[in-house]
Amino acid sequence: MGWRGHPPPYTLPAIMTSALMTKSDIEGFFQRLAERLPAPETELEYSNPFTLLVAVVLSAQATDVGVNKATKTLFQIADTPARMAALGEETIREHIKTIGLFNTKAKNVLKLSEILVAQHGGEVPRDREALEALPGVGRKTANVVLNVAFGKPTIAVDTHIFRVGNRTGLAPGKTPRAVEDALMKRVPARWRLHAHHWLILHGRYTCKARKPECPTCPVADQCRYPAKTELAA
Repeated sequence: MGWRGHPPPYTLPAIMTSALMTKSDIEGFFQRLAERLPAPETELEYSNPFTLLVAVVLSAQATDVGVNKATKTLFQIADTPARMAALGEETIREHIKTIGLFNTKAKNVLKLSEILVAQHGGEVPRDREALEALPGVGRKTANVVLNVAFGKPTIAVDTHIFRVGNRTGLAPGKTPRAVEDALMKRVPARWRLHAHHWLILHGRYTCKARKPECPTCPVADQCRYPAKTELAA
Protein backbone atom coordinates (compact mmCIF):
# COMPACT_ATOMS: atom_id res chain seq x y z
CA MET A 1 0.00 0.00 0.00
CA GLY A 2 2.86 2.37 0.67
CA TRP A 3 6.15 2.67 2.50
CA ARG A 4 7.85 3.48 5.75
CA GLY A 5 11.43 4.69 5.66
CA HIS A 6 12.91 4.83 2.17
CA PRO A 7 10.32 5.21 -0.60
CA PRO A 8 10.52 2.93 -3.62
CA PRO A 9 12.32 4.33 -6.67
CA TYR A 10 10.23 6.62 -8.87
CA THR A 11 10.95 8.10 -12.25
CA LEU A 12 9.50 11.51 -11.58
CA PRO A 13 10.08 12.93 -15.09
CA ALA A 14 7.87 10.17 -16.47
CA ILE A 15 4.87 11.10 -14.35
CA MET A 16 5.24 14.77 -13.52
CA THR A 17 3.42 17.39 -15.54
CA SER A 18 4.27 21.08 -15.57
CA ALA A 19 0.60 22.05 -15.92
CA LEU A 20 -1.41 22.40 -12.73
CA MET A 21 -5.11 21.67 -12.47
CA THR A 22 -7.16 24.80 -11.91
CA LYS A 23 -9.64 25.13 -9.04
CA SER A 24 -12.38 24.39 -11.54
CA ASP A 25 -10.51 21.29 -12.75
CA ILE A 26 -10.12 20.02 -9.20
CA GLU A 27 -13.79 20.56 -8.38
CA GLY A 28 -14.82 18.68 -11.51
CA PHE A 29 -12.27 15.95 -10.85
CA PHE A 30 -13.66 15.06 -7.44
CA GLN A 31 -17.26 15.60 -8.52
CA ARG A 32 -16.81 12.95 -11.21
CA LEU A 33 -15.09 10.50 -8.85
CA ALA A 34 -17.79 11.04 -6.23
CA GLU A 35 -20.56 10.40 -8.75
CA ARG A 36 -19.01 7.06 -9.66
CA LEU A 37 -18.29 6.03 -6.06
CA PRO A 38 -20.12 8.15 -3.47
CA ALA A 39 -18.79 6.30 -0.40
CA PRO A 40 -15.36 4.81 -1.15
CA GLU A 41 -13.84 2.42 1.37
CA THR A 42 -10.49 0.80 2.03
CA GLU A 43 -9.97 -2.62 0.46
CA LEU A 44 -8.23 -3.83 3.61
CA GLU A 45 -10.46 -6.04 5.75
CA TYR A 46 -10.83 -5.01 9.41
CA SER A 47 -13.38 -5.03 12.22
CA ASN A 48 -12.23 -2.24 14.54
CA PRO A 49 -9.53 0.45 14.81
CA PHE A 50 -6.98 -2.05 16.12
CA THR A 51 -7.37 -4.55 13.30
CA LEU A 52 -7.28 -1.65 10.84
CA LEU A 53 -4.02 -0.42 12.38
CA VAL A 54 -2.45 -3.87 12.15
CA ALA A 55 -3.65 -4.35 8.56
CA VAL A 56 -2.17 -1.03 7.47
CA VAL A 57 1.15 -1.81 9.20
CA LEU A 58 1.24 -5.14 7.38
CA SER A 59 0.37 -3.53 4.04
CA ALA A 60 3.75 -1.80 3.65
CA GLN A 61 5.35 -3.27 0.53
CA ALA A 62 2.47 -5.74 0.23
CA THR A 63 -0.87 -5.85 -1.57
CA ASP A 64 -4.20 -5.44 0.18
CA VAL A 65 -5.25 -8.83 -1.21
CA GLY A 66 -2.18 -10.47 0.31
CA VAL A 67 -2.73 -8.78 3.66
CA ASN A 68 -6.38 -9.82 3.75
CA LYS A 69 -5.42 -13.45 3.16
CA ALA A 70 -2.83 -13.31 5.95
CA THR A 71 -5.09 -11.64 8.49
CA LYS A 72 -8.25 -13.67 7.87
CA THR A 73 -7.49 -16.24 10.56
CA LEU A 74 -5.24 -13.96 12.61
CA PHE A 75 -8.04 -11.47 13.31
CA GLN A 76 -10.42 -14.27 14.21
CA ILE A 77 -8.28 -15.14 17.22
CA ALA A 78 -6.71 -11.77 17.98
CA ASP A 79 -8.84 -8.70 17.34
CA THR A 80 -7.66 -6.69 20.35
CA PRO A 81 -4.20 -5.59 21.49
CA ALA A 82 -4.37 -7.88 24.54
CA ARG A 83 -5.24 -10.93 22.47
CA MET A 84 -2.57 -10.11 19.90
CA ALA A 85 0.08 -9.64 22.57
CA ALA A 86 -0.90 -12.95 24.14
CA LEU A 87 -0.20 -14.80 20.88
CA GLY A 88 3.49 -13.99 20.99
CA GLU A 89 5.85 -13.15 18.14
CA GLU A 90 6.22 -16.69 16.78
CA THR A 91 2.49 -17.23 16.34
CA ILE A 92 1.99 -13.81 14.77
CA ARG A 93 4.85 -14.51 12.39
CA GLU A 94 3.34 -17.85 11.40
CA HIS A 95 0.07 -16.15 10.43
CA ILE A 96 1.70 -13.41 8.33
CA LYS A 97 4.59 -15.33 6.77
CA THR A 98 3.08 -15.06 3.29
CA ILE A 99 3.63 -11.30 3.10
CA GLY A 100 6.84 -9.34 2.67
CA LEU A 101 9.02 -8.38 5.62
CA PHE A 102 7.01 -10.70 7.88
CA ASN A 103 9.76 -11.07 10.49
CA THR A 104 10.02 -7.34 11.15
CA LYS A 105 6.26 -6.89 10.91
CA ALA A 106 5.63 -9.64 13.47
CA LYS A 107 7.96 -7.88 15.92
CA ASN A 108 6.24 -4.55 15.29
CA VAL A 109 2.71 -5.93 15.65
CA LEU A 110 3.60 -7.59 18.94
CA LYS A 111 5.33 -4.51 20.33
CA LEU A 112 2.64 -2.04 19.28
CA SER A 113 0.01 -4.33 20.82
CA GLU A 114 1.93 -4.38 24.10
CA ILE A 115 2.28 -0.59 24.05
CA LEU A 116 -1.44 -0.12 23.36
CA VAL A 117 -2.24 -2.29 26.38
CA ALA A 118 0.34 -0.69 28.69
CA GLN A 119 0.00 2.96 27.68
CA HIS A 120 -3.40 3.43 26.01
CA GLY A 121 -5.78 1.15 27.87
CA GLY A 122 -5.96 -1.23 24.94
CA GLU A 123 -7.34 1.47 22.65
CA VAL A 124 -5.91 2.88 19.43
CA PRO A 125 -5.04 6.55 20.04
CA ARG A 126 -6.81 9.19 18.00
CA ASP A 127 -3.87 11.59 17.64
CA ARG A 128 -1.01 11.51 15.17
CA GLU A 129 1.85 11.86 17.65
CA ALA A 130 0.77 8.84 19.68
CA LEU A 131 0.16 6.77 16.58
CA GLU A 132 3.53 7.59 15.05
CA ALA A 133 5.23 6.61 18.31
CA LEU A 134 4.10 3.01 17.76
CA PRO A 135 6.54 0.53 16.14
CA GLY A 136 6.03 0.20 12.40
CA VAL A 137 3.74 3.24 12.21
CA GLY A 138 4.80 6.15 10.04
CA ARG A 139 2.95 9.18 8.76
CA LYS A 140 1.13 7.31 6.00
CA THR A 141 -0.15 4.62 8.35
CA ALA A 142 -1.23 7.22 10.90
CA ASN A 143 -3.09 9.14 8.20
CA VAL A 144 -4.97 6.02 7.12
CA VAL A 145 -6.02 5.17 10.67
CA LEU A 146 -7.05 8.73 11.46
CA ASN A 147 -9.09 8.90 8.26
CA VAL A 148 -10.71 5.47 8.15
CA ALA A 149 -11.16 4.69 11.84
CA PHE A 150 -11.81 8.17 13.20
CA GLY A 151 -13.19 10.15 10.25
CA LYS A 152 -10.48 12.80 10.13
CA PRO A 153 -9.84 14.48 6.74
CA THR A 154 -6.28 13.27 6.33
CA ILE A 155 -4.75 12.13 3.03
CA ALA A 156 -2.28 9.27 3.15
CA VAL A 157 0.07 9.33 0.18
CA ASP A 158 0.98 5.88 -1.07
CA THR A 159 2.56 4.94 -4.40
CA HIS A 160 -0.75 5.31 -6.28
CA ILE A 161 -1.62 8.72 -4.85
CA PHE A 162 1.95 9.91 -5.39
CA ARG A 163 1.61 9.00 -9.07
CA VAL A 164 -1.87 10.46 -9.53
CA GLY A 165 -0.97 13.70 -7.78
CA ASN A 166 2.02 14.20 -10.05
CA ARG A 167 0.68 12.85 -13.32
CA THR A 168 -2.63 14.70 -13.37
CA GLY A 169 -1.34 18.06 -12.19
CA LEU A 170 -3.56 17.81 -9.11
CA ALA A 171 -0.75 18.02 -6.55
CA PRO A 172 2.76 17.62 -7.95
CA GLY A 173 5.63 17.00 -5.56
CA LYS A 174 8.99 15.25 -5.44
CA THR A 175 8.31 13.46 -2.14
CA PRO A 176 5.24 11.86 -0.55
CA ARG A 177 5.09 14.61 2.06
CA ALA A 178 5.25 17.30 -0.62
CA VAL A 179 2.34 15.67 -2.45
CA GLU A 180 0.39 15.34 0.81
CA ASP A 181 0.93 19.00 1.67
CA ALA A 182 -0.14 20.03 -1.83
CA LEU A 183 -3.26 17.89 -1.63
CA MET A 184 -4.24 19.35 1.73
CA LYS A 185 -3.97 22.84 0.23
CA ARG A 186 -5.60 22.15 -3.12
CA VAL A 187 -8.38 19.65 -2.40
CA PRO A 188 -11.57 21.49 -1.38
CA ALA A 189 -12.67 20.79 2.19
CA ARG A 190 -15.89 19.11 1.11
CA TRP A 191 -13.96 16.42 -0.78
CA ARG A 192 -11.12 15.92 1.68
CA LEU A 193 -12.61 13.17 3.86
CA HIS A 194 -12.86 10.68 0.98
CA ALA A 195 -10.04 12.05 -1.19
CA HIS A 196 -7.59 9.38 -0.04
CA HIS A 197 -9.78 6.52 -1.20
CA TRP A 198 -10.91 8.15 -4.42
CA LEU A 199 -7.30 8.80 -5.39
CA ILE A 200 -5.91 5.42 -4.39
CA LEU A 201 -8.66 3.53 -6.22
CA HIS A 202 -8.28 5.76 -9.26
CA GLY A 203 -4.54 5.08 -9.29
CA ARG A 204 -4.97 1.37 -8.70
CA TYR A 205 -7.55 0.68 -11.40
CA THR A 206 -7.49 3.55 -13.92
CA CYS A 207 -4.43 5.78 -13.66
CA LYS A 208 -2.09 2.78 -13.64
CA ALA A 209 1.67 3.08 -13.48
CA ARG A 210 2.70 1.50 -16.77
CA LYS A 211 -0.29 2.24 -18.97
CA PRO A 212 -3.04 4.47 -17.65
CA GLU A 213 -6.56 3.79 -18.91
CA CYS A 214 -6.97 7.28 -20.33
CA PRO A 215 -9.62 6.42 -22.97
CA THR A 216 -12.04 5.24 -20.29
CA CYS A 217 -10.94 7.60 -17.53
CA PRO A 218 -13.85 9.59 -16.04
CA VAL A 219 -11.62 12.57 -15.24
CA ALA A 220 -9.55 12.74 -18.42
CA ASP A 221 -10.94 16.20 -19.18
CA GLN A 222 -9.54 17.61 -15.95
CA CYS A 223 -6.24 15.72 -16.09
CA ARG A 224 -3.23 17.68 -17.36
CA TYR A 225 -1.06 14.67 -18.26
CA PRO A 226 0.25 15.40 -21.78
CA ALA A 227 1.00 11.80 -22.84
CA LYS A 228 -2.45 10.28 -22.53
CA THR A 229 -2.88 6.76 -23.90
CA GLU A 230 -5.25 6.04 -26.77
CA LEU A 231 -7.66 3.26 -27.51
CA ALA A 232 -6.04 0.29 -29.21
CA ALA A 233 -6.80 0.04 -32.91
